[in-house]
Amino acid sequence: MFKSKIQNPKRIACNLWSIIFSLFAICNLSPGIYNAFAQDELQLTLDVNSETVPLPKIYEPNIDLSGRGFHRDSTWPQTLAAEEALENWQKEIGFSGFYRLQYNLWEISQFEKNKKLQNKLLDNYENIIKKVSDSGGTVILNIFGTPAGMGKVLDNKSPPKELKAFKEYVKALMRDLSCNKKYNIWYEVWNTPNLEEFFLGRKQEYFNLYRSVAQARDELEEETKIHIPLGGPSVSWWFQNFEANSIASPEESLVYELIKYCYRYHLPLDFISWHGYSSCPKAENQKTIYNKNVVMLIRNWLTYFKFDKNTPLIVSEWNWDSNSNISAERQEKAFIGASYIPSRLDNMYSSGIDNQVYFCLEDFHDNKEGVKRNVGIFFFDAEHKEYKGAPKSIYNVFRMLKALGNTMYQLKVEDEFVGAIATKTEDGLAVLIYNYIDPETAMNCLTREIGDLNSGQRKLLLRIINSKKLSAVLEGEIEISALRVPAKVQAILKNCRQMNDSAKKFAAIERKLKFTVKNLKENYLLERYAVDSSCNSNCEFAPVEKKDIGAAELYEETLAIKPYSVQLLILKMKPKEPEAVPAAESKEPESQKK
Repeated sequence: MFKSKIQNPKRIACNLWSIIFSLFAICNLSPGIYNAFAQDELQLTLDVNSETVPLPKIYEPNIDLSGRGFHRDSTWPQTLAAEEALENWQKEIGFSGFYRLQYNLWEISQFEKNKKLQNKLLDNYENIIKKVSDSGGTVILNIFGTPAGMGKVLDNKSPPKELKAFKEYVKALMRDLSCNKKYNIWYEVWNTPNLEEFFLGRKQEYFNLYRSVAQARDELEEETKIHIPLGGPSVSWWFQNFEANSIASPEESLVYELIKYCYRYHLPLDFISWHGYSSCPKAENQKTIYNKNVVMLIRNWLTYFKFDKNTPLIVSEWNWDSNSNISAERQEKAFIGASYIPSRLDNMYSSGIDNQVYFCLEDFHDNKEGVKRNVGIFFFDAEHKEYKGAPKSIYNVFRMLKALGNTMYQLKVEDEFVGAIATKTEDGLAVLIYNYIDPETAMNCLTREIGDLNSGQRKLLLRIINSKKLSAVLEGEIEISALRVPAKVQAILKNCRQMNDSAKKFAAIERKLKFTVKNLKENYLLERYAVDSSCNSNCEFAPVEKKDIGAAELYEETLAIKPYSVQLLILKMKPKEPEAVPAAESKEPESQKK
């Protein structure tokens, strides 16, 4: 079972409303934000004496360690990235954050008759878990793949036939890793169970599976008094379920039903996870029909069903995505996917998401299923017997995130596309500035507005969306005033046309950003790093500019911000030069005095 095999997670629509809400309702843009579109020159002012807050965990360089999809060494986990890619990450970024490892129970069971090979496979899994745990990081261990002989059908995606046997199998795993060896692991039950590519059962069968794992966890906690975090459902979108669903009916989502199910049967639910593949950085900021964003709505559900409203909400898989397995924005135009990362993280933070895991470390291809998906931050050449791979420019954005300080200034650039993450480091400042323009900005505008319309107005707008007129309307080829629709619908279309024009404009020009720093009391060395269209793969992580900055009440400079780019400014305090020690007066010895 390969994560690369996933179809676009926005797929699922079987009716008109699902299509509209699943494909176009991935973003919500806040009212009043459009005033920023007219600004050609931007400002960012940072007072080093202003208050800071701890850097939220959402900005950590977390990643799913998957990749490749097939290895010549059968004892190396088949959906785990190559060892060389893992070593590269560990050396340059480390394992102190959240790391998701897909733990294939079916794969392990295939070596049941050869314990030597099985133990080697288990050791390879465990070595990664140990490295993360020893580094102070957390492993999200995604357990999936029904062991051979336990499924209802002869398929690794089958629900278990004997739940008691499956429970004991998972209990032994948890006992070994969490109780005996005390690794820092959060267990995520299954992977995208709502898609038949990953789970052949029905909703109730998934609930039964979750319940068996939860009971194993509860028994171990009672026995050992060690807390073992457990969660799910790792669904393809927060609003999705086994049947076609959309954000128009969030109360029919698998997330909601799992919360309700765990309440009914007194089961643990220590975190809630889902996936979010999109080109829209505001995927978690969308409004629902209850006039609450995703996070507020889920926290209301948790509260109603007597769970802690602060239960961690985790997007356990996400990436730049536009409905294709092989995307130029993740390869020859990787700078686009790179600039998306800090923009999405900023919006996850503002929406209230607790944590995230980017998917994934290495591309998928050269596997038995013939699946290719260039979602990795490392690419590799499958034609070579020896390892031949390298990072894309996307990787350097994770190195930038690693360079951020431990505390963050609460400021932002007032703009729809350009943003900044400003932090205080031990010896200065680290400021990350990005410029990402959503290619589907206009559609996301329509999505935001459609929730404010009544049934009749919605039908009229949907008719335009599904006709060939929409593109002409957005491009100004059709006068909006000539459309036979209510004034409210016309206003929406005018607003979205303005957004479309702004996105097209700023996707083609550099922006000027006036960067001001107040109260620099010491001398600094400024290093500027950049990810942009100048490099897409195997890009050196080195400063593109270095210069000295003297102590000053006010330091200013104007930065050129390219479309789809990320810059990191690091200001390091220069060591003070030692004060000159005055030469001691020479005194004539008493014996020489006359």
